[in-house]
Amino acid sequence: MTENQNPTAGLLEIIDDLAALIENARTSPLSTNVKVDREQALGLVEELRDSLPTQVARADEVLAEAEQTLEGAHRQAEEVLATARARAIELVQAEQVVVQAESRAAEIVADAERQAAALRTDADEYCDGRLADFEADLGKLGAQVQAGRAKLAERLGTGAPRVRWDAVNDPAWPQEGARAEERSA
Repeated sequence: MTENQNPTAGLLEIIDDLAALIENARTSPLSTNVKVDREQALGLVEELRDSLPTQVARADEVLAEAEQTLEGAHRQAEEVLATARARAIELVQAEQVVVQAESRAAEIVADAERQAAALRTDADEYCDGRLADFEADLGKLGAQVQAGRAKLAERLGTGAPRVRWDAVNDPAWPQEGARAEERSA
């Protein structure tokens, strides 16, 4: 994977596949419930489980890069400070040169620490955002499952008779006589 690609693309694709599975599922007659291929849905959930540690690992990589940046900034600050000290010794000037160099080195270190803290915060916010999106998607899916189970429990609990499809009198459904006319035409 290149650095320019969205690290959550894999998770989002799996969630899109899961949503498409549910959206394209056949509806149960006279119901808003759908029949979902259990194996296919569980396969997508398993892919989510497998991808999540990868996404967390990617977030760890971002955090490691931030720490490397901080270390580099510290090295750079140490080099600047060492150069300033050497220059001060060479010039054997007043204490003002050393004070200025130490002040500049302290500014560089402070700036590097601010940048590293900002990178760390960005990485943490990124991880939190991705996990929040994942949590929301799982919540929606859970709510849909609960609604479906409640509907099924309601139907099972009432003991209502099953409807025979050949006995439905709905104007939108073709009647037996209309079917015979269509066949003869």
